Amino acid sequence: MGLDTDYINVDFIPGGAEYPDRWAAEGRAFRETQAAVGRARLNVAYGPGERQKFDLFHPQGPAKGLVVFVHGGYWLRFDRTFWSQFSAGLTARGWAVAMPSYTLAPEARISAITLEIARAVEAAAALVPGPIRLAGHSAGGHLVARMGCRDVALLGEVRDRIRRIVPISPVSDLRPLPQTQMNDTLCLDADEAETESPVLHHVPEAPVTVWVGAEERPVFLDQARWLAEAWDATHRIDPGRHHFDVIDGLCDEDSPLVEAILG
Repeated sequence: MGLDTDYINVDFIPGGAEYPDRWAAEGRAFRETQAAVGRARLNVAYGPGERQKFDLFHPQGPAKGLVVFVHGGYWLRFDRTFWSQFSAGLTARGWAVAMPSYTLAPEARISAITLEIARAVEAAAALVPGPIRLAGHSAGGHLVARMGCRDVALLGEVRDRIRRIVPISPVSDLRPLPQTQMNDTLCLDADEAETESPVLHHVPEAPVTVWVGAEERPVFLDQARWLAEAWDATHRIDPGRHHFDVIDGLCDEDSPLVEAILG
């Protein structure tokens, strides 16, 4: 049970179980508001699967570029609708934000989810010109880090537009996960765990900032540090933040997190 406890967040965050319902309600209200003013394009398909869709939130006026934000949930839960409100700080700075869902385990292996996100990035890039920034939280941090790895096939013109990658509290080394109970669903074997571990890949061409909350579980502090060290990346530890509120800065256009993504 040691590793299982290490990777549990909800039991170690005050009111942790209340966060998903709040995220869902805030996301729904944000989408309704943005759709009413014509700044939300919802349910854009990037593949044939039921969950292969993204929502695109536009700034007021022409977009300076595109941010793709990928949600977490250990590749097992949630979808894009829980996180819509976290585009607010980025759109306020003049950037369009795409938020994709993806097929969850066990219906898809993590390697297949990685490829889905590559297709989502390409589809969103076709709708918004200009530079691209990638950000993702937890398992989403893993997925955006994988977009910087050379074994992931992205259209050349799309890869060339990626100017910064910000994994937030990422899972960067998947090799411990087969020892956890969640692997009953993830079905990771040793080969896939190695292939899907960003720490084992070459440094991406785009600059990388690894972001993590100072009050996170020790294993997430380790996972962030491992990636920063492997990639010689900027490593930011956000004071007072835990695994669930570490993304709150995305709602504030003046936050250090928004600046790290857009700066």
